[in-house]
Amino acid sequence: MAQGVITKTGREKLCQAHAGDLTLPAITQMAFGSGGVDESGAVIATTGEEVSLRNELLKKDIDAHTYPETTTGRYSVRLGKEELADQTISELGLFDSAGDLVAYKTFLPKGKDGDMEFVMDMDEIF
Repeated sequence: MAQGVITKTGREKLCQAHAGDLTLPAITQMAFGSGGVDESGAVIATTGEEVSLRNELLKKDIDAHTYPETTTGRYSVRLGKEELADQTISELGLFDSAGDLVAYKTFLPKGKDGDMEFVMDMDEIF
């Protein structure tokens, strides 16, 4: 399971919402990409300054969310057999209803065969 890093944009929105100047948009989509590693296969460190995935392959609506801890939101998306078949996934992003990337994670590439479904979870930890 990937742990999300809240982006600067996400932190700015939280700050403004806490002050009452913004209604916080819900997280509505998860994006999958293949740009989470460099040419040598090493995971690229996140900075929190990201505004998009490095190489987005697919964006889908969130299927479900849970709260495994009181300060953790877990977002889940199911990839069907045909979705991203024979691709590798090495980055995930959570997008809010305003279209902004609010959490981002890179990791070692995960291959997806065409005869299987994947359920991807991403945690947003406060």
